[in-house]
Amino acid sequence: MRGLCCFFLLILTQVSFSTVKVVGFFGDNVTLPCSYDTQIHGTLDFCWGRGKLPLSKCSNTILSEQGGMLFRQFSRYQLLGGVKKGNVSLTILNAQWDDAGKYSCRIEIPGWLNDQKFNIDLVIEEAPMQQPVTQETREILTSMSERIPTTMEKILRLEDIGRMAAIFLVTTIIILAYIFRRGCMLRGTLQHPNISTDENIYESIPIPE
Repeated sequence: MRGLCCFFLLILTQVSFSTVKVVGFFGDNVTLPCSYDTQIHGTLDFCWGRGKLPLSKCSNTILSEQGGMLFRQFSRYQLLGGVKKGNVSLTILNAQWDDAGKYSCRIEIPGWLNDQKFNIDLVIEEAPMQQPVTQETREILTSMSERIPTTMEKILRLEDIGRMAAIFLVTTIIILAYIFRRGCMLRGTLQHPNISTDENIYESIPIPE
């Protein structure tokens, strides 16, 4: 009977895990989530390990806090979320390829089968390519930004010159057309009186019978 109870306890401890998949980039910082409510439980002991959790504590412990004493396997393992507030998420600095794999977090809550347990599957991927901004590129961008206003000023000056030239040309054409029209009108006026005089002379001469 006792063996059967242990068997069921083992099943319960294995199925009560919460599993999360986390994807990180090579060379970046990666955070594995794990937290509890300090307002209910107060400050508790916890541990982080590689692989699955055993019946108690953590296997292959990489970071833990027991009775206020902190153990850390490597300096790349950090707690940056605020431990006193119950955030014991593990941050791996400068993630490497061999950091990929299974992690486990245990929050030790007093009592039977009360521990909070988290399993995390960490996947490391290649970081997306980003074009580095070199000093030469910065100088080119600065030079282009300085040239744009100068180029715009030149364009505006050319537009002003073209506009003035067009106005001058249209004005000249209008003046020439006016002069030409006036000349034609004067020429017509001078020719019309001569014709009228000749006609009057011919009318005044008597025709012999």
